[in-house]
Amino acid sequence: MLKIRPECENDYMEVENLVRNAFWNVYRPGAYEHYILHHLRDDERFIKKLAYVIECDGKIVGNINYSMGVIEYDDGKIDAAVLGPIAVHEDCQDRGLGSRLIRYTLDLARQEQIPFVFVIGDENYYHRFGFESASNYSMFLEGTDTHEECPFFMIRVFDESKLKNNGIFHNPEVFNVTQEDVDEFDKDFEHKEKLILDSQLKEL
Repeated sequence: MLKIRPECENDYMEVENLVRNAFWNVYRPGAYEHYILHHLRDDERFIKKLAYVIECDGKIVGNINYSMGVIEYDDGKIDAAVLGPIAVHEDCQDRGLGSRLIRYTLDLARQEQIPFVFVIGDENYYHRFGFESASNYSMFLEGTDTHEECPFFMIRVFDESKLKNNGIFHNPEVFNVTQEDVDEFDKDFEHKEKLILDSQLKEL
């Protein structure tokens, strides 16, 4: 029995554990995403009305979040929605639960008249939801080469009339974290071993 519903405060710790476990040792030793989510909820850039969980038989097995970043143009700045983090319980992956959350909340975003949504991720996965390379609109992610396509930085456009070309997208400030802060935060969670990457071994 699957149920998609808004996240509530009583879900916070369970969701943070889910996010931590889903991202652990995937993109880096350990994970940052649960720490980002913990602070994102109290940030003014958080889009609370798009924070949802998916339950299976009463247990939370997935979570999705959105927030507002900024597009910087030569003549000013505008707010812009970004999807993430999104996580599915490690025992429930490859069952389409993430897809359900994405489709459901993108439909809500359209209803809320959010004109477009950015995402940073696997283009082969997000293309199925109507995302395309943001470089098609001359939109680029902060810190990337503005002269080359950046396939992992994508946009889902609902209202092209609200989108202006030639901008640089900046994630919310709360996405900028330090390893020291994450390590301190992790003391409140169950201990998990961090993966030592090959690049780190070469430095030892």
